[in-house]
Amino acid sequence: MSLDIRLQDDRGGSRRVQLSGRLDTHTCDAFDAALAPALAERPHSLLLDLTELEYISSAGIRSIFKARKAQAEHGGKVLVLNPQPQIQKVFDVVKAVPLGDIFTSIEEVDAYLDAMQRKVLQDDDED
Repeated sequence: MSLDIRLQDDRGGSRRVQLSGRLDTHTCDAFDAALAPALAERPHSLLLDLTELEYISSAGIRSIFKARKAQAEHGGKVLVLNPQPQIQKVFDVVKAVPLGDIFTSIEEVDAYLDAMQRKVLQDDDED
């Protein structure tokens, strides 16, 4: 099975990446290549929508770690939306993504991003 990758701009300087299929040894290079331009743009947050991802291997986990590291270097984050139970179990076992960065709905993500943006604005006003 293959991996389908769809990138789209979200509001507020975020990028959304929808994955469906399998993120494994055979597809992780395509995933890394698809993310490279988005990471180069340095979005404030990269949202990985895993609603349709069926399987992830250690190679896929490594790709997510690389994206998290690239984002962290400029203060950005990688957030995960709606991982399926089998994917969530892998994340739990290998501690691939902090629990605070995993969301079950786009509304939860929006509330989180809104709160982050308000905090940044408040910090700027205090300076």
